[in-house]
Amino acid sequence: MVDFSAARLNMVDSQVRTNDVTDLHVQDAMRAIPREGLLPPERAYLAYADAEVPYAPGRALLAPRDVAKLLHGLAIAPGHKALAIAAPYGAAVLEHAGLRVERLDGEELIPSATQAYDAIICEGAVVKAPTAWTDALAPGGRLAVIERLGPVGKAVIYTQSPTGLARREIFDATPSYLGGFEPEQGFAF
Repeated sequence: MVDFSAARLNMVDSQVRTNDVTDLHVQDAMRAIPREGLLPPERAYLAYADAEVPYAPGRALLAPRDVAKLLHGLAIAPGHKALAIAAPYGAAVLEHAGLRVERLDGEELIPSATQAYDAIICEGAVVKAPTAWTDALAPGGRLAVIERLGPVGKAVIYTQSPTGLARREIFDATPSYLGGFEPEQGFAF
């Protein structure tokens, strides 16, 4: 029998804090949220492993280190409005930290054109962040996503500033592609 409470504390101490995630909102939420409850029962034992874990076709919870570093890069604050794209764990962390969270995890992963968000997170790799995602950022809002075209991707923070959209790479990562966002295969000699 897995002691999930002990595994959760160990995850924060060995995978989160040791990777320069100093945001106490993120650490506290990750200590409290039962990550195993977001997975099918047969995969619950993998909830705190240092790996991504599939929860549905084309969807996986990011490795704890990766999701923690993305959340840290968002510089979250209670009361902010957030969007979690195929990110059930990220959404739970944001809610625990006091943000108002909208979730997108169906076939259509495009936010409403009338909404503006302070923080957006995606738990899966995409070739390039869709324009609809960056367009959904409020002034000063940030999008945390992993862009990947080859074997290694880059975790990126996009920030909507008065002078336009800024892009900053924060770490390397190799998660699976988000279903529907895989690179197009072409013919090559």
